[in-house]
Amino acid sequence: MAEQKVSLWHEFTKGLIKENPVLRLVLGCCATLALSTAASNAIGMGVATTFVLVCSNAVISALRNVIPDKVRIPCYIVIIAGFVSVVQMLINAFSPALADAMGIYLPLIVVNCIILGRAEGFANKNKVLPSIMDGLGMGIGFTITLLLMGTIREIIGSGTFFGIQVLPSMYPGIIIFLLPPGGFFVFGILMAITNHITRKKGGKPAELGCDHCPMAANCGHIEERKKEFAASKGGDN
Repeated sequence: MAEQKVSLWHEFTKGLIKENPVLRLVLGCCATLALSTAASNAIGMGVATTFVLVCSNAVISALRNVIPDKVRIPCYIVIIAGFVSVVQMLINAFSPALADAMGIYLPLIVVNCIILGRAEGFANKNKVLPSIMDGLGMGIGFTITLLLMGTIREIIGSGTFFGIQVLPSMYPGIIIFLLPPGGFFVFGILMAITNHITRKKGGKPAELGCDHCPMAANCGHIEERKKEFAASKGGDN
C-alpha cells in the first residue's frame, strides 16, 4: 500500500478535538467512565495510555512491512502488552496508590480500543514519525477528555479537585456523580455539546456503532466464514 504524505501538525492536532478518541470516535469508553471519578485518576490513566499509544504506534509502524497480515492483531497485542507491562511496573513502584485506584483498568490498556484502533487504522499504514504524532495527539485528546470528566464529577460529587476542598465544607456532594449513572450523564452531556458544535461547523456528529472498531473488518470476515461453513455443511447433507 502506498504511504500517504501527511502533515505532522495535522496528525498531532486531529486527536485533540476533530477526531477526539472518546467524544468523536467513541473509543475507550469503559476506562473513561470507570476512571473519571477523580481528576488524579484521569491524569494517571491518560498519561499511561499516551505512553503506550506513542510507543506501540512507533514499533508497529517500524515493523509494518514485516508483520504478516494474517497475524497482525495478535502481534499488535503482544507489542502493546510489552509497553503496558513497563507502565504497570513503573506505576506500582512509584505510585502504589494510583495503581490501586486504576485497578484492573491498568493492565486492560492492552485491549483498549483506542490503542488497537490507531495501530490498525494508522500505524500499520504510515511511517514512524507521523505514527508517533498520531499517538501523541490521540493520547492527549484522551487525557483531556478524562480530565474534563474527572474534574466535573469530582467537584460536583465531592466538592474537591485533586483531593483539595474547593467548595464550602458544608457542601454535601451529589454522590450520584461519583457513581456509574453520573459518569454516563456527564459523558452524554459532553458528547451532546461536541455534536452540537460539530453540526454548527457542518461536520458529521459522532454515532455509536462498529465503524471505528479496529476489529470491525475481522468481524465481517468471521461472519463470511460462518456463512461459508454453514453452506458447505448444508451441501454435504
